[in-house]
Amino acid sequence: MKNESLLTTVVGSYPQPDWLIDRDNLKSRLPPRVRAREIWRVNERFLEQAQDDATLLAIRDMERAGIDIITDGEIRRESYSNRFATALDGVDIDKPGVALNRTGHPNPVPRIVGPVRRVRPVLVRDIEFLRRHTDRRIKITLPGPFTITQQAQNDYYPDDQCLALDVASAVNEEIRDLFAAGADVVQLDEPYLQARSEKARQYAVVVINRALEGVEGTTALHTCFGYAHVVKTRLPGYTFLAELNDCLVRQISIEAAQPNLDPSILKSLPAKTIILGVLNLDDMAVEPPELVASRIRRALEFVPPERLIVAPDCGMKYLPRDIAFGKLKALVDGAKMVRGEIR
Repeated sequence: MKNESLLTTVVGSYPQPDWLIDRDNLKSRLPPRVRAREIWRVNERFLEQAQDDATLLAIRDMERAGIDIITDGEIRRESYSNRFATALDGVDIDKPGVALNRTGHPNPVPRIVGPVRRVRPVLVRDIEFLRRHTDRRIKITLPGPFTITQQAQNDYYPDDQCLALDVASAVNEEIRDLFAAGADVVQLDEPYLQARSEKARQYAVVVINRALEGVEGTTALHTCFGYAHVVKTRLPGYTFLAELNDCLVRQISIEAAQPNLDPSILKSLPAKTIILGVLNLDDMAVEPPELVASRIRRALEFVPPERLIVAPDCGMKYLPRDIAFGKLKALVDGAKMVRGEIR
């Protein structure tokens, strides 16, 4: 029987090929909240086929690196959040609003003009494609209700909590369909728990629990300080983390390598499996497996190996593909080293 301790996974995204997207455009802008069709290099008639081909490359890279729980690389997305958020009813994407991003800069965002409802599956084809093309365990990500709300201009609801609860209902419907379509893990991305921690304390756990209500299957939640390419300054620790021990999600994904996080903070999540970031995505050097192993060992002082999964700090979409693959291989090799020590 395979040792299930210290499994490896990815947070979500993997680099999209340069023939598929205009990487200079992607890297020169804030992560898009409304649609950004101009980043695609391929004609609309052939775009889905091109995205499928690029997704296969991402799948095979993760398999070759030896990752245990893979994703589709989010290859079809312009950002981690906009594809789902802009597919909801009640959202005006033709006349967007404006909201400040986590660096304090204004960014065009979906404008809420009516009741938010999910009118169709958004990511189901993605997970079905992934399931057909790998025998590994698979994970799919979607933006969480708190973050979607923070990345929108509310011109309809009396307050943001009311908006977030309807968003959570839409997310709940999507999660159920994703598990029915073959997902082993569904992950909510909630980086704005850190960017807006005071608001998060008011209602984030309530809306996250609403998104997970009645859901059967392994769920995860990723919270971080933002893409390393975009946000260079890291806080020394999480401002909203212990509160997540009371939410319904089973796994909590955090970044720890770039901010050199004190691993003792893991004691604040005794009921959760930890997905620990051990790859610094702001450093273009590929970590030696020994460095990855040392980061894992530090965490094992505070969480047992059966409750620890290791991963990159965040999504890898802004990295060159060769660097991303090298880092994943180092992740797998570092985890293997430590796994051999604890048998």
